[in-house]
Order: sequence, then C-alpha cells, then structure tokens
Amino acid sequence: MDVRDIMSRNPITIEPDAPVGTAIAVMVERKIRHLPVVDERGAVIGIITDRDLRSVALAPAEPYLSAAARRRLRGIGAALENLRVKDVMTSNPITTRPDMALTQAAALMLEQHIGSLPVIDNGKLVGIITDRDAVKALAIQVPALKYAAESLW
Repeated sequence: MDVRDIMSRNPITIEPDAPVGTAIAVMVERKIRHLPVVDERGAVIGIITDRDLRSVALAPAEPYLSAAARRRLRGIGAALENLRVKDVMTSNPITTRPDMALTQAAALMLEQHIGSLPVIDNGKLVGIITDRDAVKALAIQVPALKYAAESLW
C-alpha cells in the first residue's frame, strides 16, 4: 500500500499572510489538525498544526483568572489579532511522495515526531497523509481490527 492509496486529496490550505484567527476558524470548522501553508505559486512553504495554534492561543480561562491575569490575557488577545500564519507555522515541512510505501511514511512520521506529511508530486501539493490515516490503513490489514478500522472511515 502506498501513500496515494490513503492520502486525502486536494487538502485545504492557507496562505502565509492569513491571520492566525483564520487558521483557527478553518481548522475548527473543517475538523482538521494540519493545514499546509502555500505561497502564491501553490508551493508548500510550511505547515500549521493544532499544536502550533495551542502554543500561541489560550483557551477562554478568563473567569478563573485574577484581575491582573485577565488584563494580561486581553493584551495577548490583541496581539494574536496581528499574528499571521507565517509567524507560527513550521517552515519547510517534511513531505512525502504519492509513491512512498505507507510503512515508510508511517515510520518517517514516527521518527520525526510529526502528525502529518504533505504529499508532493512534481512540486505541487496533491494530498496530505496524517498519522490517523496511517493507523487506520495499517489496522485494516489486521483481520481482528479490520471491522473497527472500516467503521472509522
């Protein structure tokens, strides 16, 4: 089984100058955790993940904070409005090809401690594979797990 067999084709992308708030909204609305960042030519220049966003945004904890902490939080919120995707993305992400074996892609994600690989063919983004995709595809190969894995798709 190759990456092309399980990748999500035509993934949702975002531009580097988009506001971080837009990235958050897209990821929440589409229920995705990885968003490739593309330049004006469509080349992948980065990736922004839910982990990247959590590192710059705080959950609404205001009711539980002291008055001083609430003032600091409002200041952070104002700063986030000016933050762009390019400020928080991982530049030059590790990528893969559609013809890479799924086992190799899974091993690469494991070795590099990453949750997704943009799939590039002839310099163009053609898909994305996530750790979840890899686990589901590998689980389907194990008869005892096949039913459970198929119900996730």
